Amino acid sequence: MASVLASLHPEDTVYGDVGDATVPLRFSSFPQEYQVLRERAAVLDLGGHRLIEITGPAAVDFAQRVLARDVEYLTSDRCMMSLVLDESGQVVDQVVAFGREEGLLLESSCGAGARLLDHLLAHAEEGAEIADRSADLTVIGLEGPYAWGVVGRLIDGELASLPFESVVDTTWNGVDIVFARTGYTGEYGYQMIVPRQAAPGLWAGALEHAQAAGQEALELAMLEVRQPIPRHEATPGASVIEIGANWLVDITKDDFVGRAAVLEAFETGGGLRTVGFTGCEGVPAPGTRVLAGGQDVGEVVYAVQSAGLGATLGLARVDPELAAAGLGLTVGGVDVTTLTSPYIVPKSWSIPII
Repeated sequence: MASVLASLHPEDTVYGDVGDATVPLRFSSFPQEYQVLRERAAVLDLGGHRLIEITGPAAVDFAQRVLARDVEYLTSDRCMMSLVLDESGQVVDQVVAFGREEGLLLESSCGAGARLLDHLLAHAEEGAEIADRSADLTVIGLEGPYAWGVVGRLIDGELASLPFESVVDTTWNGVDIVFARTGYTGEYGYQMIVPRQAAPGLWAGALEHAQAAGQEALELAMLEVRQPIPRHEATPGASVIEIGANWLVDITKDDFVGRAAVLEAFETGGGLRTVGFTGCEGVPAPGTRVLAGGQDVGEVVYAVQSAGLGATLGLARVDPELAAAGLGLTVGGVDVTTLTSPYIVPKSWSIPII
């Protein structure tokens, strides 16, 4: 699935395949895009996020069964993030669920839309209609400490101060759009769900006030604040507790797909835990062994070079007693130190919306 905005991107844009989507990894310079996202305002082409609509008289009941968080009272002015699990408790996807008057609209993570759609269709039930809306809708994001200013110049300044996870149906240039206060990076974040035919105009308008940032800068910023990235972290066999995504599950719900497996993981408390680390030279590959006192205690899950830290930043899955900040471990023969999240403090935390 390619972005509807691809024809507007610079000729030297670097693309990459992420799951079922072809997405812009970077539009120009990665360090520059990262700096814009962390210091000013970045516009994001989120066309790799598939939109799936659930409608019909049983829409809410169906969504309640397939989403791991409680969406029974999700109104049309709210959205929330949730895991979607299979029967064994493994992560199918991490979605943003938008309450709609007719049901719900689910936004997949990048490149996971086809898998999510297949899972929903496999669990389909009478009275719930499942429709892929990606042929007529796409998503554009704004993130950064001054993204609120772009919202004011682009649409309406009052939208910038919406509470987190609030949703408003509004218009841009006479076109109906869904506007939400969300965010992936710890900075001020907004999303606009827009008809595909109007997306090029909205993208061009946003670029008058912000600079485009690609998937590489976005995912680094997400990692730095410990925002889960399912494609890197949801490794086969790992429970939601081991991944560190149990906050995206409502275990008190009476029933949802995968609940029995999640409940067992909660009750037994077994398995490994995920912790951040920094300190080694280079970027260790996933699977690199982690040692403590010469003993094998786990493995690297995901690691990158962090522009914010100026050092390697990674996630390791280790024995539970070692999932704490300030501990010394060894990764690939090099000493590292475990961290507490967020691994950097977003600038937005000290920038008021005015």
